[in-house]
Amino acid sequence: MSNADLLENYKKAYDNRIGYGQRPALLMVDFVQAYFEPSNVLYAGVDDALASALRIRKAAREKAMPVILTGMQLHKSGKDGGRFFQKARPLENFTIGNPMAAWPKGLAPEDDEFVVTKQYPSAFFGTSLAPLLTSLGTDNVIITGLTTSGCIRATCVDSMSHGFITTVVREACGDRHPSPHEANLFDMDAKYADVVSEDEIIAHIATL
Repeated sequence: MSNADLLENYKKAYDNRIGYGQRPALLMVDFVQAYFEPSNVLYAGVDDALASALRIRKAAREKAMPVILTGMQLHKSGKDGGRFFQKARPLENFTIGNPMAAWPKGLAPEDDEFVVTKQYPSAFFGTSLAPLLTSLGTDNVIITGLTTSGCIRATCVDSMSHGFITTVVREACGDRHPSPHEANLFDMDAKYADVVSEDEIIAHIATL
């Protein structure tokens, strides 16, 4: 099947947009130092994604939208990371006290923002994120963060599965290579979420 035929096939099956909710929250997934440190095995060259997410965060804060940051924190043994830690060796960067798990330059949680600590790819799995969003009255989760093929995809699927309208911002997500980045954005947009541009989401936030 050619690319043109594939796109036409997907358009017939999945060409649908949900749109936005009335009570959105901004989720910033795993923007941590490991992805920005050139000497680290997780380095992804994703400064542009962080810059985009920060612009969206600024727009969200101007409208008093809830902002939630996630990061990984694992016991030094990695046992609380289970098979994920066993399989993905770079998770050693996220054990307690490792500076690679810290927020990168330009990002620090504000006092009125929420921080959710996780041990697995999805920001929902084994965390307080779903009940937090429910308590905030959220119906629409706007997702930014790292990496597109890993924690973003897992979080996107779980967000949809928990009943939230899910929006993924293309420029505000990043990966180590454009191929998995684009492939996963394509698939999320087809089945689980609306994938939108930074300009579109900022314009939408301005209407709230």
